[in-house]
Amino acid sequence: MMKLYGYWRSSASYRVRIALALKGVEVEHIPVNLREGEQGQSEHISRNPQGYLPVLVLEDGTQLTQSLAIMDYIDATFRDPDLMPRDAVKRSKMLAASLIVATDIHPIQNLSVLKYIRAEHGQDDAGVTQWAAHWITKGFKALEEIAQGYETTYLMTDVPSFFECCLIPQVYNARRFGVDMDQFPRLKAIDAACRDLPAFIKAAPETQPDAPANHG
Repeated sequence: MMKLYGYWRSSASYRVRIALALKGVEVEHIPVNLREGEQGQSEHISRNPQGYLPVLVLEDGTQLTQSLAIMDYIDATFRDPDLMPRDAVKRSKMLAASLIVATDIHPIQNLSVLKYIRAEHGQDDAGVTQWAAHWITKGFKALEEIAQGYETTYLMTDVPSFFECCLIPQVYNARRFGVDMDQFPRLKAIDAACRDLPAFIKAAPETQPDAPANHG
């Protein structure tokens, strides 16, 4: 069985969990506690020199890193259902929307960045929250405009896809940082359509075995 090294509240880990659940692929989940710094220990660095999560270890021991690259592997290996459209133009547009989340919004509000601006720039809890909410809101404004161009249930399709794997964890973070989702009605509707689906429930942070009892 493949092994997924992740953390219950890691957005990148959450994306991969959704992709696996949509495909119906079972893996062994192995927690790496970000709050306790386990990602910086030599054992994890040997899996990913960046010290980031998630890491998917294949049955032959091959180690895959970077959540979108892992999702691409999952989609290419387990073909049903497809997470990406077969049409090249639609695929490009869906990937572009997904990258707004994964490369523009998420990296500048993840735990390591928030710790840095707190330690090196003297930001308190309010300052850290304001920083994260600003960048999430900026990215969501662009995604809302993109999403308004489609009349499908989800971003471009009537079934959850690659983009939803990225969006729903980011909406989870948006709410954590006090972003008012009412200003993004299309994104809010997509999130609502996903959250009650079995795959998304299975992948949700609060259902993970390493989640604390108070989800804090």
